[in-house]
Amino acid sequence: MNLLLLAVGLVLLTAGAEALVRGASGIAARLGIPPLIVGLTVVAFGTSAPELAVSVAAAWSDQADIALGNVVGSNIFNVLFILGLSALIAPLAISSQLIRVDVPLMIGASILVLLFALDGTIGRVDGAILFTGLLLYTGYQIRQGQREQRAAAEATSGEEQDTPPGRWWQDPLLVVGGLVVLVLGSRLLVQSAVAIAQGLGVSELVIGLTIVAAGTSLPEVATSVVASLRGQRDIAVGNVIGSNVFNLLGVLGLASLVSPSGIAVAAQALQFDLPVMIAVALACLPIFVTGREIARWEGALFFLYYLAYTTYVVMAAMHHAALGLYGTAMLWFVLPLTAVTLMVLFARHHFMARRNNGPPA
Repeated sequence: MNLLLLAVGLVLLTAGAEALVRGASGIAARLGIPPLIVGLTVVAFGTSAPELAVSVAAAWSDQADIALGNVVGSNIFNVLFILGLSALIAPLAISSQLIRVDVPLMIGASILVLLFALDGTIGRVDGAILFTGLLLYTGYQIRQGQREQRAAAEATSGEEQDTPPGRWWQDPLLVVGGLVVLVLGSRLLVQSAVAIAQGLGVSELVIGLTIVAAGTSLPEVATSVVASLRGQRDIAVGNVIGSNVFNLLGVLGLASLVSPSGIAVAAQALQFDLPVMIAVALACLPIFVTGREIARWEGALFFLYYLAYTTYVVMAAMHHAALGLYGTAMLWFVLPLTAVTLMVLFARHHFMARRNNGPPA
């Protein structure tokens, strides 16, 4: 029965993602709103609804490990797995706004969460600060969208605007219907996956970091992959970055506010998983800065790192004998090699940019 529910959940997620991307793209076209802004707000917040529901419910039930593990695991999953998989399908366009505003904000919010967690608990005051940050971020995105809409209207004044086919009410209906189907599908999938994992005796933190995080992030997977296939690459990237910001500021903020005693932070999460989340966020910066798109090989690198991270978490949960050797190989060989590669790419990009600009004539 759990396997059947898992399959039904996947089907619902795919159908909901198709409706959400189609509706969001239609709204952007009708209102003249840049697709990136739609991806960072409507689509990102909508596809993060499962994370919000799961983490708030877990925090209310005093299941702190699932509440925190869901957010941390989802953010790692979003960048490494979703961006990696989407870039493998088609190179993803990178907007200058992502480089200047949204990625630095994601990095800053990740570091802020770690600082709040150093005392072992993310309390209600911490949650209020995080949620206030979400309100400010949303207000900025709305103003940014209005500014770009006015600029586009002035640039195309006097020109005939192309109107998308269909009636105006169909696009909002697709967005709402897609979100409902996404939430329902993710709920079926998470419940069945958690039941299977609990039957195998896996801890709540590991369930939150892997099964629940991947399950609640499947709306983002389906949405970004479908957006990539449909050529809506701004929505594919904006969905991931916006979802991560929403997870940190909105989901974790609200979960901390409703939790009776705050969200307790396990030692494993503080020593390993939160630093990994920050490292993953930092890895976006040089890749995003060095080009106008995420290339397929960079997507493959992200995807392989998610497999490596998941392998480590599972091996740690099983107390596998090879865990020490695996961790040593990752720490002293794979991670430094990747860091050197990214630094070389960043330095090469900076050098080429300076050479192309050249001294003034």
